[in-house]
Amino acid sequence: MKRLNRRQGMVLLLIGAAVLLAAVTVAGILLEPRAMQTDFSQTNRMPCPEYPFGTDWMGRDMLARTLAGLSLSIRIGLLTAAVSALIALALGIASATLGRKVDAAVSWCIDLVMGIPHILLVMLISIACGRGFTGVVAGVALSHWTGLARVIRGEVIQLRQAPYILAAQKLGVSKGRIVRNHLLPHLLPQFLTGLILLFPHAILHEASVTFLGFGLPSEQPAIGVILSESMQYLTTGRWWLALFPGLMLILAVMLFAVSGERLRRLLDPASVHE
Repeated sequence: MKRLNRRQGMVLLLIGAAVLLAAVTVAGILLEPRAMQTDFSQTNRMPCPEYPFGTDWMGRDMLARTLAGLSLSIRIGLLTAAVSALIALALGIASATLGRKVDAAVSWCIDLVMGIPHILLVMLISIACGRGFTGVVAGVALSHWTGLARVIRGEVIQLRQAPYILAAQKLGVSKGRIVRNHLLPHLLPQFLTGLILLFPHAILHEASVTFLGFGLPSEQPAIGVILSESMQYLTTGRWWLALFPGLMLILAVMLFAVSGERLRRLLDPASVHE
């Protein structure tokens, strides 16, 4: 049997991670109605074969609630990470190609956003946008683009000195065509890697802000809501209410982080012969 090389192993790992996360997302969507069902004859049951994650004080299935909450967090993470990455791509290219004034303005915005703690900034934006789903998405999306924007800006500054781009400029090719035909293909690896690495930050900050009461409303089975509600019951010995949702959140974040790191190494030209 032929042994897989390192790159093939990375590809299989990425495919497996994507399938697992997609399965959790779909399962959470399908189980959302069950996650909202109450059964007061089954309240506060410890983990058992019938209820692997136990039940809460209203008899709700904690496995269904955990999967529904994790699915919601993944979907919010995907949306906010995509918006943040697109903002970073646009501002990074604009900063490096539209002159010193634009570069100074973008750099000032980056320094301003990075100078405020992420959680505090997400909370402020969420409150300003009315909290709820819209507030959380706006808060997370508008506070996580700075690091990737700096990376893209630095990459574009280096690419501007490439001989083929200098030749295109001398031939009168417009900036739009240079960006579309020459810069974007080179920026794609950094963009994809940054996009995936934004997911764990987005998921954690969404859960954190919701846990603190500035995010998603309490009627939604979000991970932050589940963890926040379970805090008052931990002293009574109902450990399963927080343990399993917390572990699932950590596993999802670690899976995204590992996937992003593997993708970065996979797209690195130096790893072609591994």
